[in-house]
Amino acid sequence: MSVMGYIKDILQKTLERLGVSFPEKTKIEPPREKRFGDVATNVAMLLASQLKDSPRNIAEKIRGLVLQNSPEYIEKIEIAGPGFLNFFIKHSFWQKGVLEVLNKKDDFGRSMTGGGKKVLIEYVSANPTGPLHVGHGRGAAVGDSLARLLRFCGYDVTTEYYINDAGRQIKLLGKSIYIRYRQLFGYRDEICEECYKGDYIVEIAKGIKEKYGDELLNKDEEAAIEFCSQYGKDLILDEIKRDLQLFGVEHKVWFSEKSLIETDAVKETFALLKQKGLIYEKDGAIWFLSTKFGDDKDRVLKKSNGDLTYFASDIAYHKNKLDRGFELLVDIWGADHHGYIPRMKAAIEALGRNKEDLQVILIQLVNLLREGKQISMSTRAGEFVTLKEVIEEVGSDAARFIFLSRKSDSHLDFDLELAKQKTMENPVYYVQYAHARICSVFSKAKQKGYELSLKPEEVISFLVHEQEIELMKKIMEFKEIVLTCARLLSPHFLTFYLMDLSGTFHQYYNNVPVLGAEDKRLMMGRCYLLLAIKYVIKNGLSLLGVSAPERM
Repeated sequence: MSVMGYIKDILQKTLERLGVSFPEKTKIEPPREKRFGDVATNVAMLLASQLKDSPRNIAEKIRGLVLQNSPEYIEKIEIAGPGFLNFFIKHSFWQKGVLEVLNKKDDFGRSMTGGGKKVLIEYVSANPTGPLHVGHGRGAAVGDSLARLLRFCGYDVTTEYYINDAGRQIKLLGKSIYIRYRQLFGYRDEICEECYKGDYIVEIAKGIKEKYGDELLNKDEEAAIEFCSQYGKDLILDEIKRDLQLFGVEHKVWFSEKSLIETDAVKETFALLKQKGLIYEKDGAIWFLSTKFGDDKDRVLKKSNGDLTYFASDIAYHKNKLDRGFELLVDIWGADHHGYIPRMKAAIEALGRNKEDLQVILIQLVNLLREGKQISMSTRAGEFVTLKEVIEEVGSDAARFIFLSRKSDSHLDFDLELAKQKTMENPVYYVQYAHARICSVFSKAKQKGYELSLKPEEVISFLVHEQEIELMKKIMEFKEIVLTCARLLSPHFLTFYLMDLSGTFHQYYNNVPVLGAEDKRLMMGRCYLLLAIKYVIKNGLSLLGVSAPERM
């Protein structure tokens, strides 16, 4: 049990004796300053109206009742300010935490909090019209890490990539390739303003020429463009799959937008919304009554020229997700889709579900820096750094860790030079080196013939150094951090935690002798502490999709 859970359990039992219910808004958290103990709570202040007494008097009553039961791990309780209760926890609680880590090893922090709830995380889902760039990489890291975290917390998670293979962009891809193909035969076709202009388009055109010669020149232009669309889409999609595999990212399902149209899923969705009185015709177009669900205006589903909007396909797609039995839908989108969230939540409500059953995570832009200068990028012009190029330059571990080093909806500066440095300034090196350092300690112990001949429970009580207590507290925070990441759908909290834990460890390592400890039992206790830290760092890095090397 975490220290927060331990204190909450004690408080709930104490309040039962007082004949009052546990207030929902009770805060149980670490105090801002160490001198105020290990855990602080405002529960006494929240009970003032129920008990018709001052918070300090209520705090005194709670304190007395708690101490009457001689709780095993509470050293003392102080009352501060208007009625805060500050709990000081005995060393034995934190020492017991080390034993829990050593017992559970790779499963430390794992829980069944999710209760098997079915979750679908749809992420990356870049149009197959060009290579993945660094922005896609950030979304890939967030989605994959989130899937790992939710599974670790007992959720039944499926990961999915939505292939936009039925819209205008795919036709534009085909047109771009076809123009470049004709240019290879000496035709002076001008590349249109909206066409894709990257070098990869020329390479695809060359591949078609090499494989099919001048066959396309004898085809009807529309048929030739359709061929180029399909050929280019398949080629690019295969490249996307390879890049994601290189990045250690998994998608269990690859869902085609075209399949929604071919199976009449969009028509069926229209019929359902019409039955509910939620669509209407105006100016020759079909509209969705999204204002009924809080959107700022109604939205077009089918234009007056008969073309479907992306929104129409998206509603059908999310209906398909719900029909497959998923209870929570997590969509990871680029930050420029912020305005799309209200209408999509409106659609979820229209389909008969709570709008909170859809959670959208926004991914802000990544600014790539080289030698302190930002690299300019334009996707349509084909001037961008691909995810593959970043992985090849700095490695998957560094890329993933840095992508996850800030909240996903915050801008991120990615310094390519820093990501390659083998110094403590590099955040991923800083954490991985902590793991490798611990492995080095055990390697040295083996060389010297040292053995952990005593069991952990026989020597763990020797861990009383101030920095050891601090490390044990950090270790026990891991479970809460993992749950927070899962609850808030935010993996970056784990990255912060691992940096913090590693920093505390590096300081301890530099100041406190382990193998050179003056007492054999103390040495073993410290070795077991390091082993527990090693498990926590490895587990944390694994949830981020980052390796934990034993040598660096």
